Formats: sequence, C-alpha cells, structure tokens
Amino acid sequence: MARDRDDRDGRRGRRLGVAAAALFACLALGVRAATASDPGTSQIEIRNFRFDPPTRVVAAGTTVTWINHDEEVHSLVAADGDFSSPGIDSDEKFSHRFEKPGTYEYHCGLHPQMTGTVVVR
Repeated sequence: MARDRDDRDGRRGRRLGVAAAALFACLALGVRAATASDPGTSQIEIRNFRFDPPTRVVAAGTTVTWINHDEEVHSLVAADGDFSSPGIDSDEKFSHRFEKPGTYEYHCGLHPQMTGTVVVR
C-alpha cells in the first residue's frame, strides 16, 4: 500500500515537473516573440522646465512616454506636426509611438524655450 502511494506521488511529481518546464518554455518563447516584434517603450521626464533627456534615440516602433514632474502644465508640439499633446498636468503622462525613422524635434506649446528631440533609427 505504501509502495503504491510512493509510485503515485512520484508520477505526480514528474508530471508537475514536466508541466512546469513546459510552462516556463512557453513563457520564455512568448517573451522573446514580444521583444522581437515590439521595440518597447522609452521615457522622457519633464522636470524644472526641461525635457530629460533632451535627446532620446529609439528604434522604429518604440512608444515614447513623457511624464510631467513639474507643478506647471506643459504640452508637446512636434515641429513637423506629427504629434501634439493636450495639457499634461503634474504627474500626468503623454505617449506617442514613433513608427518611421527620422529626427523629430518638439517643444512645449506653453513654454517654447523647452525643446527636445527624438531620433528614430
């Protein structure tokens, strides 16, 4: 009787081990596939009336997110009109996905001395 239980427990343990290995492999492949097709995200902080970093280089397909850490409202306006944001209040975010390679200059629509550039490769 004890031997039967040991055999069943051993088989159950092996099945769980195989299932865990299969799950791990699926997750690893899924992460690799998502990384290959989606370059990901990048962040630019708005702080002290500046964009930090002032120039960000990203791969085509990357979503750039600006986060306002100032107490003042800011907005983004692309020099070529490719994108613009509504007012971004303190601790709010705005995101834009850059599909095509190029150099995208932008400024704050409320404080034009604030300028930045996104270079897409």
